[in-house]
Amino acid sequence: GGRSFAVLLVSLFAAISPSFSFTPSAPMPSASSCFPTKKSKWCTRALKPSMFPTVTSMSTSNNKEEAQGWNLLKLPSRSASITTSKEDRERLRMRGLLPAGQVTMEAAVEALMEQIRDKSTDLERYILLHSIQDGCEKIYFAALMKYTKELMPIVYTPTVGQACLDWHRIYRHTPRGLYLSLEDIGHVKEALQNWPEKNIKVIVVTDGERILGLGDLGVNGMGIPVGKLALYTACAGIDPAYCLPVQLDVGTNNEALRNQPTYMGLRRQRERGPSYDQLVKEFIEAAKEEYGSSVLIQFEDFGNKNAFRLLETYSQNTCCFNDDIQGTAAVALAGLIASKKLTKRELEDETFLFFGAGEAGTGIAELVASYIAEKTSKSKTQAREKIWLFDSQGLITSQRAGDLAHHKKPFAHDFSGSSAPSSLAEAISLLRPTGLIGASAMPKVFNEEVCRKMGEINERPIIFSLSNPTSKAECTAQEAYTWTEGRCVYSSGSPMQGLTINGRDLIPGQGNNAFIFPGLGLAALAAGAKRIDEECLLIAARVLASNVDQASLDKGTIYPPVSKIRQVSTSIACEVANYMFDKGLATKEKPKDLGTYVQKLMFDPN
Repeated sequence: GGRSFAVLLVSLFAAISPSFSFTPSAPMPSASSCFPTKKSKWCTRALKPSMFPTVTSMSTSNNKEEAQGWNLLKLPSRSASITTSKEDRERLRMRGLLPAGQVTMEAAVEALMEQIRDKSTDLERYILLHSIQDGCEKIYFAALMKYTKELMPIVYTPTVGQACLDWHRIYRHTPRGLYLSLEDIGHVKEALQNWPEKNIKVIVVTDGERILGLGDLGVNGMGIPVGKLALYTACAGIDPAYCLPVQLDVGTNNEALRNQPTYMGLRRQRERGPSYDQLVKEFIEAAKEEYGSSVLIQFEDFGNKNAFRLLETYSQNTCCFNDDIQGTAAVALAGLIASKKLTKRELEDETFLFFGAGEAGTGIAELVASYIAEKTSKSKTQAREKIWLFDSQGLITSQRAGDLAHHKKPFAHDFSGSSAPSSLAEAISLLRPTGLIGASAMPKVFNEEVCRKMGEINERPIIFSLSNPTSKAECTAQEAYTWTEGRCVYSSGSPMQGLTINGRDLIPGQGNNAFIFPGLGLAALAAGAKRIDEECLLIAARVLASNVDQASLDKGTIYPPVSKIRQVSTSIACEVANYMFDKGLATKEKPKDLGTYVQKLMFDPN
């Protein structure tokens, strides 16, 4: 009965639709094997493609033009939705697929913003925004570009942290990036070929092990690549059709998440053996083969061990970088360069104490040392001498060198005291740092005692609280300003409220990586970069620092306003691309007018 009914339905549909074909490829399963019975609640046979008829839809038939408009409207990167002109509707065969009236992009954006502002929580705003992104990226990016300051905290940190925690609950059942698991080993290239866009230029990939300061979130970490790539487009104009978010599913050690009924990843502990490296290697090789050797691959939110190891393995033969290590380093260095105008001290004269010696902490420390070495002609080893790191075991010293991870060893200095300090406050008293930089994901560790000690030692102490999201910040701007009587130069990783002290408005700068990585990506696109070297990051940091005006500095802000981020990204792209062309890192021919060339590459949703 089940088979006869199915064949009847197929026959009827075939009669009314000449673009539909039916080819029985195997005997149909019996109804008793596929539907609940008294004995079996669920299907007792695995459903296989061979059980079902071969269906040729309109989009793959000889009548492709008949479905052109429909397909365009269903592809977010191509759809203009209700803003499509009447001429384009006719030309692209959209008659009847949209309401008759055309809505301007400006009106569509304002309508979206009205809905966003009506929502009661940022997570609700996030879900609404990404529902629009899944339907029409032009409207989504037009809103994000016009209201960058308002929407960036929703699209990315801090809201993206909550979105990742809830990813298994808020999943919208629309394709948004590729999920490559251990089960796909041997088939990764096939998976890449399944993605509809074929001209990919930028990939952001994560394995979900260290999502912001939230830890191992497995496939829930996909929110990070999605958010980062949205900023590549909004901040640097990289066409969304060029962007691909990728989640490597190698399991998760987050047992509570793994046991959630709606968790969508592999329900196993995280892979630590050769299969992990096999999946990463196959992915990178397949991406370069499918999209070209200059495709930019950004590693994002990998655990410390894999982050440093993968960067070292692939950075010499792949156009790649790690944003947690290198992007964070560049944006922090830019803040330190800009802060010189407030502290009246040169970086080589500072003594830095880093609280947190993971990817961000050691990445910043290394780039600061490179900047000092380049500026003063000192060796890198000499430049590190006034940079100290404090990790979960206390101050990193030469006495601990035998037990340290590879990336910490260059900062294991000799300590002259009888015993190394075990508390942060004690380390500040003994080392007397001029700059305190937090990258620990330990909230409130920069307490009143710590901040007041920094203020006692220095007239203008530097206090950077860089951990994300906001709930993981070492201290707030208001706390740092209050405990140092408004004298500290402060920066945070997430947006923070300012403070008025003695009639002076203090507005904290946000050391947002979005000031760096989009411009770096645009440079790589413009040059067809072979790889990203350290000098690219130093150039980006210097350009960013040069874009901080006096009006911002007067309020204690050491970064440009977010409203200028597209302008900053363009400047970074031009300077970095120029370096790439001159140093043989480019695969393209250098244009006569690089600035105009870069501008023409930038996506405009309008």
